[in-house]
Amino acid sequence: MTTSTSRPAFAGRSFRVDYDGLSAHNLYSADGSRIRYAIVSGPYAGAQGEAECQWQEIAEGVYVISWQEADGATVVHVDDFANGRSQAFFTATDLSFHRMQGPLTEIDAQEGGQ
Repeated sequence: MTTSTSRPAFAGRSFRVDYDGLSAHNLYSADGSRIRYAIVSGPYAGAQGEAECQWQEIAEGVYVISWQEADGATVVHVDDFANGRSQAFFTATDLSFHRMQGPLTEIDAQEGGQ
């Protein structure tokens, strides 16, 4: 659960996740409570938006982060910021369910292109 007295390691930073067949840019607010996302390749390329997110640190530098997009899609990440790995679980609006994993790389906020 997100708490007002803590700030996650990813707060105020931007990352690219590269999964098999899908890449996205995730830009987090300074307090870690919001995410701006843009899918930059794959079948959902061009999708972008902003959402409130919740997070929980489950090990040092490893966070579970979840959000619901405006179109109803749901996303849960297990992101290991210390070792640059991401696992994502995503339910699209057509109710298809996707399990993905791949590298997590910090990018310049301007590269996020939103």
